[in-house]
Amino acid sequence: MDAQVIEQYIDDLMTKSTPEFPIWNIEKARAGKKSGWDYIDGCMIMALLEIYNTSGEKKYLDFCDEYEDFRIDESGTIDGYKIETWNCDEINGGKNLFTLYHLTKKEKYRKALEKLYEQIKGQPRTKEGNFWHKAIYPNQIWLDGLYMAQPFYMEYEVLFNDCKNVDDIYNQFFNVNKIMRDASTGLYYHGYDSSKSIFWADKTTGLSKNFWLRSLGWFSMALLDTLNKAPDRNCENWKKLRSIFIDLCESMLKFQDKSGMWYQVPNFAGREKNYLETSGSAIFAYSLLKGFRTKILDDKKFQDAGIKAFDGICDKYLNTDSGRLSLGGICLVAGLGPEKDTRRDGSYEYYMSEPIVQDDAKGVGPFILAYNEYKQIKK
Repeated sequence: MDAQVIEQYIDDLMTKSTPEFPIWNIEKARAGKKSGWDYIDGCMIMALLEIYNTSGEKKYLDFCDEYEDFRIDESGTIDGYKIETWNCDEINGGKNLFTLYHLTKKEKYRKALEKLYEQIKGQPRTKEGNFWHKAIYPNQIWLDGLYMAQPFYMEYEVLFNDCKNVDDIYNQFFNVNKIMRDASTGLYYHGYDSSKSIFWADKTTGLSKNFWLRSLGWFSMALLDTLNKAPDRNCENWKKLRSIFIDLCESMLKFQDKSGMWYQVPNFAGREKNYLETSGSAIFAYSLLKGFRTKILDDKKFQDAGIKAFDGICDKYLNTDSGRLSLGGICLVAGLGPEKDTRRDGSYEYYMSEPIVQDDAKGVGPFILAYNEYKQIKK
């Protein structure tokens, strides 16, 4: 791993991006659309803010501030954000506004945080008490959604709401642990339908069919970031949540490939069409490295596994393509369909059918986060 090469790659991504047309948002680019307010850009901006936090290089902060300032007006209204979609993904970008508000003191960022918190207060819930993933996915919990909403929820409670709803956050995680964890592997199913009516859900359990690497990764980051933002590391709920995070990391180590990476469907290594996937592997590299650095994971084997994962990604997928550095092996998107999209049925074949791309922020963002942790160890 050559730090200078990776930092040049990051600089190139920033140089070639504008708030309307970020080079890393492959989904929007393929659709011929401008970027708006979405979780993909949120991932990338978070990674750049983390690099700023450790390096102190103002170019990263300036880029992030310009990027968010562009789409938030003085009243805190976010261009492209619609509360009525009740979409947990829409909350993710708000995490960066805590950091930018702290660093820039721009009141518009505080006002935007308040608008996003209105969604937290009104988000529809399953009968178990968990947020619906989106309005178009009624009664459904997706692992992805825990990452998109819960760390934001925790940070807002701590900073602005006197921690009044912290137990609600813990309980949403505990419900997922109770309902969506597979006892034999320790892994979590991608989705759950509490009504047990959607076509992809098991009619008895309500669970989807398979484990998907990136959703497991999102869940690990949800646990880690929430633990690190929580106000009291001595309370029983914090300790219980920590044990869930440690259990997930232990379970994932059993499925880590000799390359250091994980497979798109992690429990089917070697099965036809299955492949070592970058975004989920980068997320786990980050979770393992930061989990150890922040003393939530206390066994050095986790740090060693995180280093191995990061090195494995660099070896396999960080390459020079047409004279420039590129990060490959990224699953563009995967989800569980609404009724009208029966292709997204959660089957193994479905997860193999989605496009594999280069330089998309769902892989690049976690890769930069993992690099930032890796760099601190090497220093």
